[in-house]
Amino acid sequence: MSRLMTTLPTFVFLVFCFSLPASGADESIRHIGKVLHPPVNEMSGIAKSVTYQDVWWVHNDSGSDPRLFALDGKGRVIMPDSARAAFRVENKKKGGGSEKGKKELWPGLEVLGAHNVDWEDIAVHDGSIYIADLGNNLNARRDLGIYVVREPNPRVTTKARVLKFIPVAYPDQDEFPPSRLQFDCEGFFFSDEKIYLLSKHRNRIGVTVGGTKLYRLDTEYSDRVNVAKLVSIHPDFDVPTSARLSPDSNHLCVLTYSSLWVFARPKTGDDWLSGRSRKILLPMSDTRQVEGVCWVNDGEIRFSNEQRDLYQVSLDSLKATD
Repeated sequence: MSRLMTTLPTFVFLVFCFSLPASGADESIRHIGKVLHPPVNEMSGIAKSVTYQDVWWVHNDSGSDPRLFALDGKGRVIMPDSARAAFRVENKKKGGGSEKGKKELWPGLEVLGAHNVDWEDIAVHDGSIYIADLGNNLNARRDLGIYVVREPNPRVTTKARVLKFIPVAYPDQDEFPPSRLQFDCEGFFFSDEKIYLLSKHRNRIGVTVGGTKLYRLDTEYSDRVNVAKLVSIHPDFDVPTSARLSPDSNHLCVLTYSSLWVFARPKTGDDWLSGRSRKILLPMSDTRQVEGVCWVNDGEIRFSNEQRDLYQVSLDSLKATD
């Protein structure tokens, strides 16, 4: 969730949180680590590298510098060897250390040519990192888009340059802001070489509500706006915060504030939310504000929260829905 929400009443998000089901956490949800490096302060998205072994990319939410952090499988920040003379990482709980106070904390890999207005999700596709600057809490932005960066080697590289920026607009928005706040996006995914977006909705006073719209980008122009195509509307769905297609392209996982959903590939068309589904509940009292999801492999899903915890669950542990 963007810090732009501070312009709204502080009770806004709490109202939604305390309306969630208060069931206990499923024992199949495993806490596998926590990011202890302080500059990772509001973890929003997570993506597994397909080029470098045991590397997971994360980023902070809005208001932060345009930087990425690489983690290993246990949540420890990876810093390039060339940066060790000037920086340090904190991958253990606070304690003594001779280098504390002498070196600055590693600020992350700098993304040259980018600006973090409201980064909400991240994906690795075809050797590149896609960073979704699609957060739009007030529904007034007209500079939405996705940054594309060639995936760098996190153990060597300290900076990476943006290859292109893909401007994005919605076909059904003609007011900024509109009367219905339905043009925020915290989750996107690739399917059949196309980018899909899931909207996040609020009511007129800014309280997060259920419902989502699925859009598809048929183009990836960098010199003009790419108007998304509306695929389907799901008025009763949970609030999506991240999404990712499985490596075998047969399943879509969608993370929401209250649940983790998995949808089977639809038999026809590309309305992914119409496929056979299963889910597992994520009580906020346990998993807190979950924001990022990706696949470890075709049978394991990893997700994270803004409080920097990492969790994992097997696909087999999710229960079929009606």
